[in-house]
Amino acid sequence: MADTHQYCTFYAAGLYFGLDVMHVQEIIRYQEMTRVPLAPPVVRGLINLRGQIVTALDLRRRLDLPDRRDDQLPVNIVVQTDDGAVSLLVDEIGDVLEVPETDFERPPDTLTGPSRDLILGAYKLPHSLLLILNTAKTVNIAAVGRI
Repeated sequence: MADTHQYCTFYAAGLYFGLDVMHVQEIIRYQEMTRVPLAPPVVRGLINLRGQIVTALDLRRRLDLPDRRDDQLPVNIVVQTDDGAVSLLVDEIGDVLEVPETDFERPPDTLTGPSRDLILGAYKLPHSLLLILNTAKTVNIAAVGRI
């Protein structure tokens, strides 16, 4: 039996993404955020998650994609990092998807911009392309200011 990987899937700007399920702590509905003065635009604010203060990063801005409409509320994917929890704001949650490791493909050389460093590769699915994000690089707050 071939090795498989499980990914928490979601959408941002019409693109289909996945994060390794081992890094996902939980998924929660939109939470009111407290803005952080002088923070980079990708840092949308702070949320209170049962008493824990969590930084919310807008994945669209992190990947240099167009902002979502004002009437479209994001969903929080809370991921665990070595420095604590960080929330990624995405458009819509998909499913947990299990895919064979042998189907994984590296990103094409034509991929440019912030996405180049954040996307590990892709899986060609029957009806879509699943882009796999590098969780550690995506939530690296120190690198966020350089976008």
